[in-house]
Amino acid sequence: MLDWTKYPNFTADEFDCSHTGENEMQAEFMDKLQALRTEYGKPMVITSGYRSPEHPAERDKPIKGAHTMGKACDVFVSGEDAWLLVVLAHKHGFTGCGVKQKGSSRFIHLDTATIADGLPRPAFYSY
Repeated sequence: MLDWTKYPNFTADEFDCSHTGENEMQAEFMDKLQALRTEYGKPMVITSGYRSPEHPAERDKPIKGAHTMGKACDVFVSGEDAWLLVVLAHKHGFTGCGVKQKGSSRFIHLDTATIADGLPRPAFYSY
């Protein structure tokens, strides 16, 4: 279980699976995310953190995503702030970055998955 006091800009419930309530976020990911947030210097609204393998967004995937490993989150952000977040995420060693900047649900996906996790990395993609 994580010591959430190490992450003063985040709370555990922000990362709970919206489908099951579980939370298996990994310390290595959260350490990088806190370092990123400290340098970014602005609030980061987390729209998705841990996802159970039974979560509707993960259930039918042949290879489960980084969210199911506790190594990913989605951050609600747009415009110039989105660009800054992507640049800083690269600097802080995030290996996966997904960009969705159309419509009402604009966000940046960040993860620290590796090839050993079964995901091609590094990866940069758009939704």
